[in-house]
Amino acid sequence: MIKSCLAILLLAVSATGPARAEDPALAKLFADRGLEGTVVISSLRTGRSFVHNDARANRRLPVASTFKIINTLIALQERAIAGKDDTLHWDGQIHDFPDWNRDQTLASAFKVSCVWCYQELARRIGADAYRRYLQQTEYGELREPFALTEFWLDGSLQISAAEQVEFLRKVVRRSLPFDDFAYDTLREIMLAEQTPAYALRAKTGWAARANPQVGWYVGYVETQAEVWLFALNIDVRGKDDLALRQKLAREALAVKGIFG
Repeated sequence: MIKSCLAILLLAVSATGPARAEDPALAKLFADRGLEGTVVISSLRTGRSFVHNDARANRRLPVASTFKIINTLIALQERAIAGKDDTLHWDGQIHDFPDWNRDQTLASAFKVSCVWCYQELARRIGADAYRRYLQQTEYGELREPFALTEFWLDGSLQISAAEQVEFLRKVVRRSLPFDDFAYDTLREIMLAEQTPAYALRAKTGWAARANPQVGWYVGYVETQAEVWLFALNIDVRGKDDLALRQKLAREALAVKGIFG
């Protein structure tokens, strides 16, 4: 009986990921703003990790535009687009975000998180290729059936913050089934900030169709000594919370001394 209970407990732990101690400094950042969310920060070299809200860190949520990280790799690998400066032509349809209402390059589409651009790439890539890459990379969970141009927007594809970090670990180590050209291009267009002390590469996400809505900021920081991977998500109470995705992630990285 005792052995059976122990086996069930071990199975439960392995299914949700290892429990980690709550980081008080990170918890305070969320508590001070009354935010529900999580952040995971992990060293590439040693695997040392800092976590707020471990239970939520292992909970899968809609991936939203953070999918553009792997989607960019897939698009380049499948030759759905030639490179960062290749043009995606706007069809004239007016979108709510003015930055979308023009021709885009892959680099600009990533920067402004242009939905129609990546929907066009999805049509070129096809459902079978997505299934194959998501399985090969162990990227979250894709629920079938799914809509080819909506699955990262409508909640069909979900991932946890802990899984985001492990995926980014593979990206930085280049251990996934992509060519160097794809990795090099992604690394270039993910650059959000460059200073003499560090380079920040990251992507936002906003699962606006979820209830509650979910805001993401995921990426990694390269310093001279280490690469730090991170993934943050929060419940979005209103549009004012969207700016907190980057702000809170940066504060979390700073409080752990990563921005030095």
